[in-house]
Amino acid sequence: MAEARQRVLAEGGDQKHFYIMFNQLEAQFAEAEDRFAWNGQAWYGGDLNKLWVKSEGHASLTDGGVEEAEIQALYSRAVAPFWDIQAGLRYDIEPDGLAHGVVALNGLAPYWFEVETAAFLSEQGDLTARIEAEYELLLTQRLILQPSIEAELSAQPVPDRETGSGLTSISAGLRLRYEVRREFAPYLGLEWHRALGDTRDMIEATGEDGEEIVFLVGLRAWY
Repeated sequence: MAEARQRVLAEGGDQKHFYIMFNQLEAQFAEAEDRFAWNGQAWYGGDLNKLWVKSEGHASLTDGGVEEAEIQALYSRAVAPFWDIQAGLRYDIEPDGLAHGVVALNGLAPYWFEVETAAFLSEQGDLTARIEAEYELLLTQRLILQPSIEAELSAQPVPDRETGSGLTSISAGLRLRYEVRREFAPYLGLEWHRALGDTRDMIEATGEDGEEIVFLVGLRAWY
């Protein structure tokens, strides 16, 4: 990497750029509740070093109340072709105003699977993790099918968040988007969510369902 960095600098390739993407801006329709959800990120920097800001969450479409929302500020360093290590802070605006330290590894796995992994240590000492993977299948030059999967883990029970230990939840989805332009792509989709183990027991004890299927209508846009 040191040799590659010197070559990049010598060729004038370490120019700074800015990028912002809303990977998901979508209405989610489920039996229990309809929601608006977002997942977006922005970065500024060069080929080796970047500053990232990420945010995701959802709000009720019924009363507009934000149910979950988080924001992350991260320093990112390229450590191999297509792979970055990131470190920084995450703050959960909702539901409880909780801060976390973050260490993450993001990149492209073999066969062009985009992978994001992150570990979080909260100010209360709780250790959790999130693993996400997605793939883009070009049906045509404009029509793209995007399967995805996400798993969440916890090293210990967190009763305040209705979270048990171990593998706590898994989600799998399909989004079919049409790129009107590369930067502007509406989509339709379907997503399945399931809580697992003690987490599911905690959720069902409150009268809620630990499993749901969600229909999606959304927009993917970047600048």
